[in-house]
Amino acid sequence: MKQILIFLLVLSPWLSFGQFPVLEIGDTLPDNEDMKCVVSNKDVYVDDLNEDNGLLIIFSCNTCPFVKAWEDRYPIVNSIAEDNDIGFALINSNYLKRIGDDSPQAMKKHAQVQEYQWPYLIDKESKLANSFGAQTTPHIFLFDGDLKLVYKGAIDDNYKNASNVENFYLKNALESLGKGEEIATKETRNLGCSIKRKTD
Repeated sequence: MKQILIFLLVLSPWLSFGQFPVLEIGDTLPDNEDMKCVVSNKDVYVDDLNEDNGLLIIFSCNTCPFVKAWEDRYPIVNSIAEDNDIGFALINSNYLKRIGDDSPQAMKKHAQVQEYQWPYLIDKESKLANSFGAQTTPHIFLFDGDLKLVYKGAIDDNYKNASNVENFYLKNALESLGKGEEIATKETRNLGCSIKRKTD
């Protein structure tokens, strides 16, 4: 049974979300509504988080094993983003788990335990995830200063062990964006749990 579950989690990026096509490189950040940040307890518009060189969005959650495995890299990613004048936020779009694992209270507690120093936003009805075509937790979308998508996919090539990472895709993309250089790898395969979204 465990092997079947792992297979389904790994397969999740290829599950059909035909009604929610994934943003393409060069697409503009979709319109968005204000969302509650559980870290600051303030309402936030995602595009207001854009800094001079861009904006990084990671669709995340509290309990997905892929998020838990990659989460030790969130502080590193935040530091690199800050150093390169790039905004950063986590988005929780798990509408179907809003009572329970991904409730506002659970999100707030998770942010405190993990010592989040960046916004963690509630996408109440999965509207942002649906407009992005976000599929998994985590799923990365990096925009430039004009809010054009320049990278999407995974954080790196080894969610199991940070010390065994050979290609830190997101780090490379953030640093290239900060320097005004072309991003060598613009798209990688996202891997994670499917977003428990609202679809209607």
